[in-house]
Amino acid sequence: MLVPAWLWIATVVGLLALIAIDLVIVDRKPHEVTVGEASRWVIFYVAAAVLFGLGLWYFSGSQYAGEFFAGYITEYSLSIDNLFVFVIIMSTFAVPSIHQHKVLLIGILLALIMRGAFIAAGAALIEQFSWIFYIFGGFLLFVAYKQARQGEGNEEEFKEPKLVGFARKVLPVTKDYVGAKSFVKIDGKRWVTPMFIVMLAIGLTDLLFAVDSIPAIFALTKEPYLVFTANAFALMGLRQLYFLIGGLLNRLVYLHIGLAVILGFIGVKLVFEALAGNNLPFLNDGQPVAWAPHIGIEISLPFIIGVLIITTVTSLLKTRKDARKDEATAAK
Repeated sequence: MLVPAWLWIATVVGLLALIAIDLVIVDRKPHEVTVGEASRWVIFYVAAAVLFGLGLWYFSGSQYAGEFFAGYITEYSLSIDNLFVFVIIMSTFAVPSIHQHKVLLIGILLALIMRGAFIAAGAALIEQFSWIFYIFGGFLLFVAYKQARQGEGNEEEFKEPKLVGFARKVLPVTKDYVGAKSFVKIDGKRWVTPMFIVMLAIGLTDLLFAVDSIPAIFALTKEPYLVFTANAFALMGLRQLYFLIGGLLNRLVYLHIGLAVILGFIGVKLVFEALAGNNLPFLNDGQPVAWAPHIGIEISLPFIIGVLIITTVTSLLKTRKDARKDEATAAK
């Protein structure tokens, strides 16, 4: 896929313009985001992603459009898992509800910038070393195993990134929040507020989640432009999803299983691709493995969507059944 420099620039400028508009709206009148407002923003960003994908279909063909949609849906679904940790971060740092939108916006902007560097590094590695897919595939299978075990008494928890802890020690941090300000000047000395620390925590935590999501999307498309835009659209809609389904997260009881299945599927796909393009001298005499199947986007996209639908439906049925049991028990 040939992407001219002007298209890269236009894409980045467009994304920055959306963030700037959102930031102006938030800063103009800080408020607690309502479900209705969050719903409209989620619909807007999902519609923007769909229009972008249709544009790819029109100008570049169904193959690249399918890869974008598969990557976008995968990133968005994996990002839902981030929301559990975001809720804990907001609670841990006692972020005022009227400022949570700005915290997520800036934090995710930082994450997007860092993910851009991550994507560039990943693309360079894949270009130079095809065997990197063995590592990516094996890592995703390991993460899938951990995801599957997440429901076995392992509670989701927030572990403060070391850089955040370092920032706390090195920078002078005010005891309390100062409105929505990240930096303040007190008695001629410049201070950092807890607002800056929590934004840094959100950004770095999201980057840690990218350690599994970036290799996953590279299994669906090797085009850096599609990887970046899929990540950008998923992250842009993530903060609104936080306000929309924050109260529903505990009802997605089988989410960890669904994500484990998706990551496991993509991990196997990566290993098969590595085998099909094998050049490691100690494996099959350095020759490609003929039996390794190619799992195309026409299989990957329906599979990912199907798993997410099944996961959501079974989760909601399970929680509804449990609620009825609790009501019956309470009535006795």
